[in-house]
Amino acid sequence: MKQLVGRKMGMTQVFATDGTSYAVTVIEVLPNVVTQVKTLEKDGYVAVQVGVEDAKEQNVNKPMKGIFAKANVTPKKHLFELKGDEMANFAVGSEIKADLFAQNDIVDVIGTTKGHGYTGTIKRWNMKIGPKGHGASGPHRLQGSFANNGRCNNRVIPGKHMSGHYGNESCTIQNILVVESNAEKGYILVKGGIPGARYSFVKLQTAYRTQKGTKQTVKPLVGREAK
Repeated sequence: MKQLVGRKMGMTQVFATDGTSYAVTVIEVLPNVVTQVKTLEKDGYVAVQVGVEDAKEQNVNKPMKGIFAKANVTPKKHLFELKGDEMANFAVGSEIKADLFAQNDIVDVIGTTKGHGYTGTIKRWNMKIGPKGHGASGPHRLQGSFANNGRCNNRVIPGKHMSGHYGNESCTIQNILVVESNAEKGYILVKGGIPGARYSFVKLQTAYRTQKGTKQTVKPLVGREAK
């Protein structure tokens, strides 16, 4: 399994030579510099630790400076761990770029959804609002009865849809088509939307489950050479 880290920049559209339009999300892929390699013998699993985006040396604490000095790389602002057997092929100090994935590849995108704070059941669970006509009594936006049809009426059964913290949780969108990959300019275009706010980090990885049926392909794009 291949993985890399990118930053969500927003959405746009690109056109194929036959007029087909693709709504795409632009993912900025800064060089993922390998700072540490984890092996099965030493750590019990296979992965690499990568750093993204240069940081000023005065803003890095001593333990982190030791990690970067040992890897002989410049200090980085963000560290991520990328798991997978194929990642073991990268040595310490090497860079993982956007060309890790090519056009027409199918990937999964992992991100953190937008946080909405503490919300009620209407917004969080899409429940129906109460009647507002004359004669309607009581609040209109509260959850309904907590009765459990005679089962365990001494408590609220776990999983009951209630108000609470909404968003800001890990989300995976599977089987997304890579429309374009450009290592020189450092970006990847993927078809459709992905989770997360603008400028948030996302992780791209080889699709865990591919869709059945005909494989998706991208037609030649305007202004780009067919790949």
